Amino acid sequence: MLKELIEFVAKSLVDYPEKVKVTEVEGEKTSVIELLVAKEDLGKVIGKQGKTARALRTILAASSNKVNKRAVLEIIE
Repeated sequence: MLKELIEFVAKSLVDYPEKVKVTEVEGEKTSVIELLVAKEDLGKVIGKQGKTARALRTILAASSNKVNKRAVLEIIE
């Protein structure tokens, strides 16, 4: 559920949605969501002063609280 949420939001933000790849590494209590986008779209996902990335992490944290897990978003260059 969390992986699909981040994938949907990221594809909505970028110019090359076909190059968006999201992987999820699950642990017992923590999930690491890795987001990979095209090099040209990296700035759009991070945003000015990291505001878009911070908003993505806030959405992820709120969603992960509902399923009683902790989720961390890693944006891969």
